[in-house]
Amino acid sequence: MQRTMLKSKIHRATVTHAELHYEGSCAIDETLLDAA
Repeated sequence: MQRTMLKSKIHRATVTHAELHYEGSCAIDETLLDAA
């Protein structure tokens, strides 16, 4: 089984949040996502 984990890539984005106890967790500001 294959799963799509990443549909797009945002270059030079700033991570605005991360969960320390969850591997691979990061958040990107919604304004940046809307602009992408």
